Amino acid sequence: MSSRYKMCLCFTRKFKSDGVKTVADVENLFTEYSENGLMSVKNLQRFLVEIQGQTDATEKDAETIIRTRLGAFHRHNFNLSQFFDYLFAEDLNPALESKVHHDMTAPLSHYFIYTGHNSYLTGNQLSSDCSDAPIIKALKKGVRVIELDIWPNSSKDNILVLHGRTLTTPVDFKKCLDSIKMHAFDASPYPVIITLEDHLTKDLQAKAAELIIETFGELLYYPKDSEDLEEFPTPESLKRRIIISTKPPKEYSDSKTAEIKANGDKLKQKTPDEEPWGDEIPDYRGNVPSEGKGPNGLEPVAEDSDDDEETLQRNPDKDAAPEYKRLITIRAGKPKGGSLKDAIKVDEKQVRRVSLSEPQLEKAASSHSSHLVRFTQKNILRVYPKGTRVDSSNYNPLIAWFHGAQMVALNMQGYGRPLWLVHGFFRANGGCGYVKKPEFLCPNGSEIGNDDQSIFNPNAERPLKKKLKIKIYMGDGWTQDFKKTHFDTYSPPDFYTRVGIAGVPADTVMKKTQTIEDNWTPHWNEEFEFPLTVPELALLRVEVHEYDMSEKDDFGGQTCLPVAELKKGIRTLPLYDKKGEKYKAVKLLVRIEFVSV
Repeated sequence: MSSRYKMCLCFTRKFKSDGVKTVADVENLFTEYSENGLMSVKNLQRFLVEIQGQTDATEKDAETIIRTRLGAFHRHNFNLSQFFDYLFAEDLNPALESKVHHDMTAPLSHYFIYTGHNSYLTGNQLSSDCSDAPIIKALKKGVRVIELDIWPNSSKDNILVLHGRTLTTPVDFKKCLDSIKMHAFDASPYPVIITLEDHLTKDLQAKAAELIIETFGELLYYPKDSEDLEEFPTPESLKRRIIISTKPPKEYSDSKTAEIKANGDKLKQKTPDEEPWGDEIPDYRGNVPSEGKGPNGLEPVAEDSDDDEETLQRNPDKDAAPEYKRLITIRAGKPKGGSLKDAIKVDEKQVRRVSLSEPQLEKAASSHSSHLVRFTQKNILRVYPKGTRVDSSNYNPLIAWFHGAQMVALNMQGYGRPLWLVHGFFRANGGCGYVKKPEFLCPNGSEIGNDDQSIFNPNAERPLKKKLKIKIYMGDGWTQDFKKTHFDTYSPPDFYTRVGIAGVPADTVMKKTQTIEDNWTPHWNEEFEFPLTVPELALLRVEVHEYDMSEKDDFGGQTCLPVAELKKGIRTLPLYDKKGEKYKAVKLLVRIEFVSV
């Protein structure tokens, strides 16, 4: 088979295309586990146990694989081509476990939770439409925390969802609730948490409570015996339930559309995330730009302003409509004092949620790292993007996860590397939207750690735990997902792969393969080794790019995978586009090994 590309107007350049071919390691393994050119059910079962690390694989499992691949009426043996096809089949040979396998009976504070920010926005933070469509899309992806900003309409007799102090067009609150009810459990049976940013009058709070109860009925969970929880309920006990999280409400204040003026022009400027993949992920080892100082030394927040610590001090419970107040399961706290340290102080008698902006988190991580971790052992910390991200770009979520933050809210309508990390992180635990935190970020038994030396510090030096070895064999599928001239008008693409680790500073690194020229089915056959000190919080990053001598390299696909969940052996990695949607055909064949140290 061959492909022709027109070169200028004078002649045609012809390139040979070998199509998909196997690799030497696969051929050698087939020879080892086959007889007379055929791999039997018994030998495939041995391969699954010895090479793929599936120690509990049975002959019945192997027979199911062969039947699935060949059909019920074929001989139950693989030839080399069929064996290779099986290895390159995502549904039969995935790199991650597809089922929930974490303990789901610990309090909610013991889990990272898939969290969206301003879940109703279709685009930028200032002038895009508000809609239930992005809410539905997020739920279908497995997002478990949906954020709604609720405001009175102009006549103050109904409730709208919109981004206040901006020109975003509103959507009806009831419509959002109906869509959440309809799609809450499409991707996962575990609880959906609705975080409400409340700007309502007392009468409209009562109406909001009525709409919430009317919409969700028995799906809605809220504590009936006590106003103040000493411990959060478990994901298992809340399966197929919906819960509300907000602070005790305040009196309504008028929106100020004039406040958008300072940020409006930023949408006209080119931002990193307008590129196919955005800037490289910042490592936060340097100084992070501040948004300026406000009262109590806190950075002012252009969005979610009702959730900063200064606001949390001044909204007494008497402002709340009682029927609205009683629906709140996860309450935003009201710390005494106005400092960051006060905001994350542990109250032994009750649990709460505190929200910090991206700059506030970075400041707290720098000056109160052990306090942050101690707070998140029992309480819930929500982190959200800084107000200057008017283009709906995102921040590096790793620093929040390192400190145990459960609700790391990103703009799901955005794209770029930070969002790829979030997508990859929540592929863990069967993609259910809840990932059990490592033991070193949870309380020791029922006690909260008080010794700073025992509190996890992501920047501390620590010994190696294991090494990840990954061999990038080959890639395929671009001819099915891209036009022939997508990468280069005159020749096949020149692909290379970037592969590395996103994790604690000591583990973070990126490497790259050689570039394979003029080939739609590149074979790299390159192996990389990554020493890991905290594999529990590490993500494997893989990106394919097409080398362009004269312009910026083109994007060819990406994926992120939690290292702690990777299956060993020869595995298929499906790739995703820049917005996180999976390509129909583009995938890599790799070999994954873990080496003890």
